[in-house]
Amino acid sequence: MESKQHTIRVGDIVTALEAIAPPDLAEEWDNTGLLVGDARATARRVMTCLTITPESADEAISEKADVIVTHHPLPFRPLKTITTGDVAGQLLLRLIEARCAVISFHTAFDSTRGGINEMLVERFGFRDSRPLLPSELHDGKLGAARVVDSDGPVPFSRLLKRGKAELSLTEIRFVAAPDHQSRKIAFACGSGGPFLDSVAAAGCDTLVTGEVTFHTCLAARATGVALMLLGHYASEQFAMEVLGNRLQRQFPGLVVWCSQAESDPIESA
Repeated sequence: MESKQHTIRVGDIVTALEAIAPPDLAEEWDNTGLLVGDARATARRVMTCLTITPESADEAISEKADVIVTHHPLPFRPLKTITTGDVAGQLLLRLIEARCAVISFHTAFDSTRGGINEMLVERFGFRDSRPLLPSELHDGKLGAARVVDSDGPVPFSRLLKRGKAELSLTEIRFVAAPDHQSRKIAFACGSGGPFLDSVAAAGCDTLVTGEVTFHTCLAARATGVALMLLGHYASEQFAMEVLGNRLQRQFPGLVVWCSQAESDPIESA
């Protein structure tokens, strides 16, 4: 007689993700955990994505996903109403109607061991990184952004070449002197501009991030910190594929895939 397959619940996926990205690592302004749905509902099909957009929502609904694991939360900020009058409301109403749960661990996944920033460090060929802003709750072993010391001075041009190759980029914007040498490098996926003061205070000479404002570029140049701007999408999306693979290994009974419909909204010509 065949054994009955264990039913996987939405709550089981939330618990697994909490183990990967402890919720207390999330920034105070963030919105994480199970954001839409019933923790008791059965989960069979899971899609990961960087952001829930009309395109990725269409894909999840057409492919009958029971769960979307998104990096960027939806909803992100508190909502007074959920109507078709704005994009967030439209997306939420469609997903609720389709009974598709939404889970996000966002900045907790950025900061955890094996999270996005540590993955970025490894993609650039470094090991033994440490938090730029350690979490007191985790004995300083986990925290926001990562810092690594190179074995010797690394030409910034070499880091640019590595970034292009590892993230399949044709171009990378940057702020740096032509002969800049990197010795102490900080990594902050997404929008890393708010870390600049802490990066400089820690003695880092380079910050690898997704995007910053124009005025942050000016501040970095004035303080001598080189910036490598990978693009918000490129600095994070690859990690959602990795996360999907981790969930698939942990829950072989699930069908897990990374969204094929979403793309970087920013193009160049």
